[in-house]
Amino acid sequence: MEAKKAAAGTSLESLMSSFNTRIAELQDLVIARNMYPATSITDLSAVDAALKGMELQLHSIKDRLRDETLAIPKAKKIIDASLRQQRKLQSMSVYAPSYFPERTTTILETNRCLTSEFSKQDLGVGSLKLEEEPAALPKEKKGRGSPPLWHITANELDSLSSYMRGRLTLEKVNAAINDMATYAEANAHLISAPKKKLAENHWEKALELRDIAMTDTVKGKHFFLENDIKGPALKLDNTGKAILTVLRHLGRISETRIGHHRVIILLKPQ
Repeated sequence: MEAKKAAAGTSLESLMSSFNTRIAELQDLVIARNMYPATSITDLSAVDAALKGMELQLHSIKDRLRDETLAIPKAKKIIDASLRQQRKLQSMSVYAPSYFPERTTTILETNRCLTSEFSKQDLGVGSLKLEEEPAALPKEKKGRGSPPLWHITANELDSLSSYMRGRLTLEKVNAAINDMATYAEANAHLISAPKKKLAENHWEKALELRDIAMTDTVKGKHFFLENDIKGPALKLDNTGKAILTVLRHLGRISETRIGHHRVIILLKPQ
């Protein structure tokens, strides 16, 4: 009987201890709630909404950057086409008269009067044709004559040092000079030829050559580009480079760089 009373007392004490522990925990929770009120805690839903908004803006920025990147090649093509058109217009402006009279009817009547007077005075058909033809281009625009064929002599070749002369012969060097004259003659033809006589692929090169021919360094001289060197005697190999070095040393050619082109100018005897 006493044993049962002792067991019941122990159970009661255990229950009271459990209640006391739970009460202490509740007190700690109340203290914690008072220390950190609900108004000071950030609303997680608002944070989530802000993050989603930033993600949408980031995707929008990436899409815009992708569109701009794809548009860059198109813009470059437009710029290149505009530059080509500008060169064409500049070339066409050479053929246009510097002054356009306002009253064209008066000019036509004057031409008729002049034509009738020339026919009365029997000046010949040639004079009438000269009056009716458009103004001729300046002499340096029409052509520069034949390219110079200034061959080297055996004495000039022998005067070179052995390391510069190498295995070059007189025949190889003079054959290369003939090739250079051929390149320069072809370029001169492209420069002076009207557009209607040139193919579309040749017209682009003609515009570049005309721009080069108008520079102070090249103006009035025969020239060719390094890209024109395609044989048969002169090629862009070690032998061809040695020939160019020799001819530059002997005063047959001079070189300059215009834009991305290496321009080789044929010199004339002094």
